[in-house]
Amino acid sequence: MTVTPDDPSSSLSRASSAARVVALLLAAVAVAVVWITNIWLTDRFTETTRDRAELRLSLYSNAIVSEVQRNSVVPLLLSRDPVIISALARDDHLATSQRLISLREEIGAASLELLNESGRTVAATDRTQLGTQHRNAPYFVEALRSSGTVFTITPTESGRFDFAYSRLIEFDQRVLGVMVVEVDLRKLEERWSGGSDAILVTDSQGRVIVATEPRWRGLSVDDALGVQSAPSAIARAIQKTGEWTGRFPETYLSGEAVLRLDMLVPFRGWRLTSFVTYSSVRERVNSVLALEIMTFSILIAVVFYLLSRRAVSTSVFFQRESAELRQLNDRLQQEIAERERVEKTLEQAEQTLAQSQKLAALGEMSAAVSHELNQPLAAMKTYLAGARLLLQRKRMDESLSSFARIDDLIDRMGKITRQLKSFARKGEDAFQPVDLREALSSALAIMEPQLKQGLVKIERTMPKQPILVMGDRIRLEQVIVNLLRNAMDATSGERAPVIELDLSTGETARLSVRDNGPGITDFDQLFEPFYTTKQPGDGVGLGLAISSGIVSDHGGRLMARNRTGNGAVFEMRLPLWTAGSQAAE
Repeated sequence: MTVTPDDPSSSLSRASSAARVVALLLAAVAVAVVWITNIWLTDRFTETTRDRAELRLSLYSNAIVSEVQRNSVVPLLLSRDPVIISALARDDHLATSQRLISLREEIGAASLELLNESGRTVAATDRTQLGTQHRNAPYFVEALRSSGTVFTITPTESGRFDFAYSRLIEFDQRVLGVMVVEVDLRKLEERWSGGSDAILVTDSQGRVIVATEPRWRGLSVDDALGVQSAPSAIARAIQKTGEWTGRFPETYLSGEAVLRLDMLVPFRGWRLTSFVTYSSVRERVNSVLALEIMTFSILIAVVFYLLSRRAVSTSVFFQRESAELRQLNDRLQQEIAERERVEKTLEQAEQTLAQSQKLAALGEMSAAVSHELNQPLAAMKTYLAGARLLLQRKRMDESLSSFARIDDLIDRMGKITRQLKSFARKGEDAFQPVDLREALSSALAIMEPQLKQGLVKIERTMPKQPILVMGDRIRLEQVIVNLLRNAMDATSGERAPVIELDLSTGETARLSVRDNGPGITDFDQLFEPFYTTKQPGDGVGLGLAISSGIVSDHGGRLMARNRTGNGAVFEMRLPLWTAGSQAAE
């Protein structure tokens, strides 16, 4: 028995046909799912929109009833006011308008008017109405005919309607006048106009008396809407394609399909009508439909992609692979050229950076010389001024003491310059055991004139036994002087500046410098070179940077924090020295 193999081309054709059938079935399923989802979601979101619109209508109806009922009792109360009755009886209305104005602010009515028996306005909250004649006005005529409070609706020339309560005022069976209270429904119109719904209120005769659209007032609902036939067949088809609602709109407003809701207002047969657009419903439905369509589109695209892959022949595969190899080779050539260019650029940048670092080091060194010599120079200036006064007063011994201190400061300046000139070869050769108590005392002696001038109170706590560390005494004194100088500057704005010095020992030697200034605001840049919070000319911002470097050279740490309450704390920690030990690198 001979078995004939299947033709490859026929197998490929059958596979392609099966894939096309699957794609068509998937497209049919997608159309059905989208159609059903559209109908279900449209019905659901429409009912939700209707429920929310009905709730808003209920609130609007309550607001109307509350406004008219709140003003209904006002005419009765004012018709019995002895002041108003007396003013009508005596025809003396000098203070009546002012009384009505004060009452309107308490009541919240739109306006109050007092008419005499002839219909002339004798008092009003709007003084421009004084003297106007209302003999034929409905609220005046109806009030004369009735023994109670009457409610009238009067159209105005601007197209609006005035709503008013009026009541006859009598005294001793004699007609004195009529009290008119205007109900303010315009504020409700303005409030409704800020929403997305179109609102109107009709009276018992079907006339629009309140509306968010000014052109509707005075018309019937049908005339206000400008009833037109539904769109033509072509327009309806286009609209159906965009909406897919599957239902006929209830009302058309300006050619747009809207949802109409009516509610009876429990006042004189009034009816409240609301028109809500379908735009919010369609936006929510379309967002879900777009997601479904996108999902099915991706699935169909995947099916066609698989179909196209199976239709690719071996020759096309090799051609594509060859093209990819050529593209890869081109990219490699471009990457090699780009790498060579970047390497050249990097070499130039390294040379530029090295030159910049040299210039920065030179600038820091010159600024450090200026900063470190500033403190001894300031002290020398103070001692020279004191020596001059002592010489003028013939106090030679004391002046010689000042000159001796100046000589010590000159030696100190010489040591500082020698250290700065040899900063590149610093090591342990110049280190020796140093008593931090003596270094602290020397630093206080240097800063003594400035501390006295600034009226700074020094509170010092030191142990009786020596605290020895391995280091350079002059450089450690520089650190302490810089910390004292910063603390003194921080307390310059305080009425009672205080600096607390606490020297103690434990696992390490610890010196804390506390002040009662405003504290530290920026810890990130505190020890950076040239960072300062002082005014220009008062410092270059190198004190803490130099001090931190010196402490690090001695194997220690310089830390800063804020005190509880106010003020800052700078703490220097150094390794203790014992016989045979050396300072850490």
